[in-house]
Parts: sequence; structure tokens; C-alpha cells
Amino acid sequence: MTALRASRRRIEHWDPEDEEFWERTGKHVARRNLVLSVLSEHIGFSIWSMWSVLVLFMSPAIGLGFAPSEKFLLVVTPTLVGALLRLPYSYAVTRFGGRNWTVFSSVLLFVPALPALYFVQRPGTPLWVFLLIAATAGVGGGNFASSTTNIAHFFPRRHQGWALGLNAGGGNLGVAVVQLVGLLVIATAGDTHPAYVIAAYLPLIALAAVLAALGMDNVDTGPASTGALREAVGNPHTWWISLLYLGTFGSFIGYGFAFGLVLQNQFGATPLEAAGLTFLGPLLGSLSRPLGGRLADRWGGARVTLVNFLAMGVGTLGLLVASAQRSQSLFVAVFTVLFVLSGLGNGSTYKLIPVVFAGQAEAAVTAGHDATEAFARARRLTGAVIGIAGAVGALGGVVVNLAFRASYGSRGTGEPAFWFFLAFYAVCVAVTLLVYLRAPHGAPADDVRRARPAGHGAAESSEVTRA
Repeated sequence: MTALRASRRRIEHWDPEDEEFWERTGKHVARRNLVLSVLSEHIGFSIWSMWSVLVLFMSPAIGLGFAPSEKFLLVVTPTLVGALLRLPYSYAVTRFGGRNWTVFSSVLLFVPALPALYFVQRPGTPLWVFLLIAATAGVGGGNFASSTTNIAHFFPRRHQGWALGLNAGGGNLGVAVVQLVGLLVIATAGDTHPAYVIAAYLPLIALAAVLAALGMDNVDTGPASTGALREAVGNPHTWWISLLYLGTFGSFIGYGFAFGLVLQNQFGATPLEAAGLTFLGPLLGSLSRPLGGRLADRWGGARVTLVNFLAMGVGTLGLLVASAQRSQSLFVAVFTVLFVLSGLGNGSTYKLIPVVFAGQAEAAVTAGHDATEAFARARRLTGAVIGIAGAVGALGGVVVNLAFRASYGSRGTGEPAFWFFLAFYAVCVAVTLLVYLRAPHGAPADDVRRARPAGHGAAESSEVTRA
């Protein structure tokens, strides 16, 4: 308690696994940082996905008559840059502190917002200018990795599924909210004023930076180490989980960025119709992410993830049926369900990360290693894998949009892309079943129980994690 009072901006000796410390002090500090982290990440997501809305405005009426393939390229560009930034953003939290980096990354959102505000209503602006501006919007996607890594340090493992789900879900809501802002602008001012969408976010960026500076804390997690990242790269679980997250978050962000353009190309929707239909899926998908974390806390991340991918496969078959019948209402309904499922899968898949490395730490303790050192290593690896999986998952958004671009460019329909997505979900089902629901030595997964080292509050789990 003394350390918290003495140095608000740098907290030392943080141990949320100590239940007495958590109840007395830790949970209040953690929740305050969570709320402010969600605000910053939410605005970052809005800026990141801003181009999925701006392309709906681009037409000959404002002197920006780009082809559909060029619009898909504008949507892909920030997705790719955001994915590549997630690893350095995740590392930056441990290097500079959660509070410090949140302030800096919030201010950095002005870089994509201000040029977009200037150029988006200048007729005749060439595509390459917009591609450069869209690339800078990738900084908003990096905010997810730094925010999630930071929040993982604040909460004990028994609450991480819910906390990480709430943090990510609140951030993911930025995709839906910016689309609602776009809908509001189109409905009130028409589809020739895209600058209004950007202008709405300028004061919010400033607000997020100021509140983070005033209310967040840096937590001493030990010196930043590239060793944890190297060790994570060499751990096979890093890549299995990244593959699963590619299927869940890649679907969410890819569908969220592309849905408006898909409706325009698949059914000839107007900008107003597209904007009016696109926000609901990302909204529900964002809200379902904390539920996915909560279900994973209760039933295990592997079980929830398996059922989720099976359901996503069924949903993709529904899209093929809707496409064949040319039914826009069925298409939108099924896509909305897929958004919800992708949100649930995001929460359950991320829950696997702390569970896997906590299981390895418990195995090390059972083998006679120091508990404090083992669990400190687990937390560092958790942060590193969060960054890697987040980057790989965001690359899934690039794959989704490139698949749509190729599909509509060559066939004029999204059906080839949907078959590709269905095949990938089948791979994810196989990985979840074989890697995370198959107990070692042939024992049933429900019979596997881990030891609970004293003082670490390890949550019992029926999932299998192998060192």
C-alpha cells in the first residue's frame, strides 16, 4: 500500500496473485487502469478502422471516384500496418511503462487524423496520397497490443479472461462506433462530407491522452527483455494460439473493415444502406468478446474455442446459401452471427495464453523450481505471446480483405472467399481439438488437474497445457 501511495506513476512490488493484496488495494488500481485503457484503445480502433467508413464516401460526387479494387486496397493498408506495429507496441509497454506509452500512443493518433481531415475532401487527390495516410492509421491498431499487454500485468490469472475480454471488447467497439458516426454523418449531412467523421474524433484523441496522463499507472514488471520474445518465438504454443487468433480476430477485423464494401459489391447497396447495416455486426462482436472470456473462465478456453469454430463454419455455409439465393437480409443476418462468434472466439482464444504459460510455471514449481521466478517468467511470456498473437491475428484482417478483393475482382461475387474461410475454420477446429483438448498420455482432458502453488492463486483448469 505504501508503494502505491508513494509513487502513483511507478508501482513496484505488484502481485495481483496475492489475494489479500488484490482485495485490499490491487483490484481498485487495476480497474481504474482498465477503464482508461479501454478508452484509449477504443479511440485507437476507431482511427484504425476509419478508412472502412471513408471509402463509402468516395465517389465522383466529391471528385474521388476510385474503383472497388482500389477501395479494398485502402482498407487493407491500415490493417497491414496495424498488424506489423503490434509487436513493437507490446514490447514498448514493458520498456516505457503502461501509462507513459498510453499517453504517447494516444497523441500519435493525430498523425493519421489530421492529414485525412485535410485531403479527404480535396477533389482529384491521387490514390497514393490516401494510401500513405491510410498506412499511418495503422498506429491505432498497434494500441490493442500495448493495451492488452499492460492490462495482463494488472489482473490475476483467475480474472484475466474477463479483464482481457472487457479490455479488447471495449477497444473493438471502436469499429462499430466509427461506423455509427459515419451513418450519422451520411443521414444528416449527406454522403459528400467525410471530413465530419474525422473531425468528431480530434477532441476525443486529446481527451484520451489527458485522462491517461492523469489516471493511469506504470507497473514495474521487471526490465524489458527481448529474451522473453525470443523464448516465446521458440515455443510451439505461441504459433498454435496465433493460428487460432488468426481465425477469430482476423475474421472480426477483416469482416468489420470490408463489410460495407462487400454489401456495395454483392448487392449494390448505397452508402447510406451500407453504413446503416455495417455497424451492428462489429457492435455485437465487440460486446460478445468479454462473454467469450467469461465462458472460457468457466468452461475452458479450448472447449469454447472449439465449439465457436464449428459454429463459424456453419455460419460460413449460411453465407454461401444467402449468396446463391441473392438474399441480402439472410446475408446480413448470417454475417451478424459470424461477428458475434468471432467476438466470442477472440475472448476464449486469448484466455488460452495465460493458461498455457501458467501451466508451464506450475509444472516448473512441481519439479522444484522457485515459484516466484517461474510465475514471473510466465507473465513475461504471456505479454510476449499477446503481442505475437495480436500481430498474427491482425494479419488475418489483411488476408480477409485480399481474399474479398481477389474474389470480387475475378468473379464479381464473394463466394470463392467464403469457401476459403470455411477451409481455414476447419483447420482451426483440428488444431484446437488435437493440441488443446487431447490430454497427455491419452488421459481424458477432464481428468487432468494442475497443482496450485501456494501464494499464486492458480485457477484450476481442465485444459491441457504441455511444457
